[in-house]
Amino acid sequence: MRTLVLGLGNPLLGDDGVGWRVAKIIQGQVNDPDVQVDFHAGGGLSLMERLVGYDRAIIVDAINTSQQPQGSVNLFRLEDLPAHMASHLASVHETTLQNALQVGRMMKAPLPGEIMIVAVETQNVYDFSEELSPTVANAVPPAVQIVLSQLS
Repeated sequence: MRTLVLGLGNPLLGDDGVGWRVAKIIQGQVNDPDVQVDFHAGGGLSLMERLVGYDRAIIVDAINTSQQPQGSVNLFRLEDLPAHMASHLASVHETTLQNALQVGRMMKAPLPGEIMIVAVETQNVYDFSEELSPTVANAVPPAVQIVLSQLS
């Protein structure tokens, strides 16, 4: 089963880089030819295109639901996540990942049958910084463990 672990976000915008930070750690720990780790800063159609050719995807991203404390880590199936709650998965400049996947499937693109989201609750995603806030930095190890458990 070809699996893509994809860190989303922008590592130059503080806590928005949490997906990249988790993916970087996973990249150093996974040595399986069926698992690829990559990084992406876009959403919508470009994100859908990045998923082509994989059986499964695990996407790690910052999320702001305002319903949980900053640094909370949750695992969702993409279909269980409301489209408007999904950070890079739902860009205001483009369509949601859910809509983009629908278009891709209509075009017969080989898209993953399973897409899991590891979401880290954040607030400061627009501050220029290469550093995560302490609360979000503390969420990185649990997020890594969730991804590794999904891979095993």
